[in-house]
Amino acid sequence: MAKDRNSSALSEIAERLHQFDGEPLRVEFLARGIDALTQIAERLDQSELGEVVASTSNTDVLVTALTQPSAVGLFSAADPLMLARLRGVQARDALLAAEGGTLTADEVGEVLHVSPQAVEVRRAAGQLLAVDGGRRGYLYPSWQLADEGVLPGLEEILGLLVEHPPLAKLRFFLSGNHRLDGERPLDRLRRGDLAPVRLAARTFGEQGAA
Repeated sequence: MAKDRNSSALSEIAERLHQFDGEPLRVEFLARGIDALTQIAERLDQSELGEVVASTSNTDVLVTALTQPSAVGLFSAADPLMLARLRGVQARDALLAAEGGTLTADEVGEVLHVSPQAVEVRRAAGQLLAVDGGRRGYLYPSWQLADEGVLPGLEEILGLLVEHPPLAKLRFFLSGNHRLDGERPLDRLRRGDLAPVRLAARTFGEQGAA
């Protein structure tokens, strides 16, 4: 019975791969990815595999597999910083998922009662925070919107952070800050406590500043 389920799963994977016929770059990416996964699968023991397949999402499966003890050293010769890069990816996605996740320009437009084009204009002007989502377009953290529109004080703080990339701005708003007694700038803004957040933004990125 288990053998039948395994065969069915492999057949389903092969079927799904055929959708990329005629797209050589995607096929090459998948071929190399499958080769890498095969190397990992060969190394992991049963307990490690059990932990991996219990992951809550497919992306978690990849990260969990690569961080198992048996996978250590597998890619270190090619990229000794791979695990650090993985941790960076996890941190990035955790920031994007925090406080309600992200919205598309269309969804932000619905909240603000403006067109998606107007949302993009605000983003380009530094009045809204967004992260480039590639083919998905820009992704807007939902926490920057309030009942009355944009979170009060947000635009001013974004103006003070203009030299920082979007992910650094995300980290500023969502991380505890020593100038705010360990509180997050986002929480202070929600309480209308703008002045100390303004000071924290001016010193963000300086040595010792959170």
